[in-house]
Order: sequence, then C-alpha cells, then structure tokens
Amino acid sequence: MDEDRKIVTEEVEAVAPPPRARVDDAADASARETFERKRDYLEGFLSQKPAAQAVGEPGGETYEAIIEALKEIYDPEIPVNIYDLGLIYGVEVTDDGHAAVTMTLTTPHCPVAESMPGEVELRVGSVPGVGHAEVNLVWDPPWDPGKMSDEAKLELGML
Repeated sequence: MDEDRKIVTEEVEAVAPPPRARVDDAADASARETFERKRDYLEGFLSQKPAAQAVGEPGGETYEAIIEALKEIYDPEIPVNIYDLGLIYGVEVTDDGHAAVTMTLTTPHCPVAESMPGEVELRVGSVPGVGHAEVNLVWDPPWDPGKMSDEAKLELGML
C-alpha cells in the first residue's frame, strides 16, 4: 500500500442544516396567478368503468366456463385433461349461445375416438349460457407433444 495515502477522520459536534426552499423564493406572484392547472388525467382514468367483455370472447363468462368444463375431461390413458394436453384447437361462442369446439385426438387410432367427441359435446352443452354445442374433430394439423401446456408437461415429467 501507499504510505502517502491515509484516511483521516474528523469528529464534529453538529452540521448546519441545508437551507429550506420557500415559496417566496419561487417565481413572482404574477406568474403564479396566470398558471393554469392541467387536467388531472389519472382521476379521469380511474373513474372509467371497464368495457364489458362479450360472453363468447376469451375472458368472457361463457367462454371461460366452457374452458373450465373442458379441463374436467381427462384422457383415459394420460392423467392430464384434454385442454392442457393441447387437444382443443379452438372454442367459438356466438351471442345466441351456439358453441363450436374444434378438437383433435392424440392419434386417429385412439381407443376413445368414438366416445370423446360425444363427451365433449355433452359437457360443453351443459355449461350455463350454451344452447347448442357442436364438436368438430379434425386431424390437420396433427397433434404433437409440443401442443401441451407447461402444466401438462410437468405432470408427465417432460419438463
């Protein structure tokens, strides 16, 4: 270490407080009188009510109830619900209560290929607000494990 550089400490009894800002020190009175306060945008923003969500749109009441109903249906061979498994490709709900679910199965030779669409139709049809349910079973694009949610991958030990 350098012998020339030393730390020196000094003890003091008190330190003078810094000067306080005063209104008189600010701009003159004539400038304050002509100053116009800008509109408070935060107050207007907070008083606004959120826009109503359409019941058939994502975030809408009926749409979310259909998703919850789909999450109650489990693949008999895999302990994961069909929504998290990625078998549901789309859910459309009209204003008059018609729900259309587009789905696939893990393979065309799936043992529940005949019964699963019927079960989906019954569950979706039982959701309050749904008058008619329709299930469209598609094979294109084919299902692959990449369509699974992170929760499903974790449940199956793939993460």
